[in-house]
Amino acid sequence: MAGPGVILSFIIAAVASILSGVCYAEFGVRVPKTTGSAYTYSYVTVGEFVAFFIGWNLILEYLIGTAAGASALSNMFDSLANHSISNFMITHLGTLRGLGKGEDTYPDVLALFIALLATVIIAVGVKNSVRFNNILNVVNLVIWVFMIIAGLFFLSASNWGSGKFLPYGWSGVMRGAATCFYAFIGFDIIATTGEEAKNPNTSIPYAITASLVTCLTAYVSVSVILTLMVPYDLIDGSAPLMEMFAVHGFLWGKYTVAVGAIAGLTVSLLGSLFPMPRPDDHTDTHQFNSEDDVDNTKHLDEEPTEDNHILMEGDDNDRSSYHTGGTEGEADDSGFHTGHTPLLKRLLGGHYYTLRVRLGVPDSSARPTPATGRVVTKCTLSLFFLSFLLWSTVVFGVEQGSGFGAVFSGLMATVMMGSLVKLLILIIQQPESTRRLPYMAP
Repeated sequence: MAGPGVILSFIIAAVASILSGVCYAEFGVRVPKTTGSAYTYSYVTVGEFVAFFIGWNLILEYLIGTAAGASALSNMFDSLANHSISNFMITHLGTLRGLGKGEDTYPDVLALFIALLATVIIAVGVKNSVRFNNILNVVNLVIWVFMIIAGLFFLSASNWGSGKFLPYGWSGVMRGAATCFYAFIGFDIIATTGEEAKNPNTSIPYAITASLVTCLTAYVSVSVILTLMVPYDLIDGSAPLMEMFAVHGFLWGKYTVAVGAIAGLTVSLLGSLFPMPRPDDHTDTHQFNSEDDVDNTKHLDEEPTEDNHILMEGDDNDRSSYHTGGTEGEADDSGFHTGHTPLLKRLLGGHYYTLRVRLGVPDSSARPTPATGRVVTKCTLSLFFLSFLLWSTVVFGVEQGSGFGAVFSGLMATVMMGSLVKLLILIIQQPESTRRLPYMAP
């Protein structure tokens, strides 16, 4: 879809994943010591009806992920065995019609045994399964480093030259990003470990962030090596990382990467199975006293009650316990950063407060209200639709258009980009809750 531009696709997908990840991380702090992930979060904040559908969708997602992982491992072993496994199955078990894309295929008994074996590994307990998972991840990291170092000896800059870096343009990059996004799915599994985590308030947010950054680094670096080793139109779509060494006659490298591929697919399989038993019948979702954290969303349109005042104004005890930002006079710094010293303040120095005044950022005395909440909601929805229109204009108007139409589309895209910035500024201008938690989405 994107050629070497898949590097940009991964970066764009990572930004979207990180935005989702920080929300999961804050939920992990607001509703700690739970195992339900999105199911529990939606149960506490929205209600049982929505949580019912989300819970079954999660089970469906993990079931499909488990089946796909087991099937991929089976295909990997079959490929390494020169397809002798599949030939044996076809000869002795026959084929079934209508599976996959409608072609004849064989019952994958090996995938069944792999799924059962993974289930046994998960069943022996979290500590043992995590220990096995960590061993596989170490293998993954070692093979990753091997691919980067070994690949340096076979690079060719000509594979990126003469317009080959973006052969399908930005439309290809965005199509690739939509697919690459699924390569980052899995951080939500971290949020299901709340009961086992010793300190979920800090460990879950940092684990989510670290995993996303590590995955991004791995995807981008391997994509760089792959596209510089093999021309994008000659890459083997079924086993690109193994075959990129075989193309250069480095068969030892091919089989080394195969070990990493098996370890990676096994980790993926275990990751899909791990969250499946996590809202058990001993967990009562009614026990979570969400207090201010649930935000009493169903009452926002009513006259503010005492609880809503606590939500909007924060709690002094919580603020003194959790506030991580220096003195009270600097509480308004939280608009940009929740750490000890705001990043922008360190970068801009004395211009930091001038920027806040020019942007119209409210001071620490301002409090959120249902009205300001509705403003943020409207701006967020507008941001989504406008960004969709912006990329549609860039892809179909600027990139694929010509003459006056392309120029007009470019002007429209510029106006929409300005509107996006305006919406972001409007969101920044709304007051925030002064309550502080161990981790909050920036």
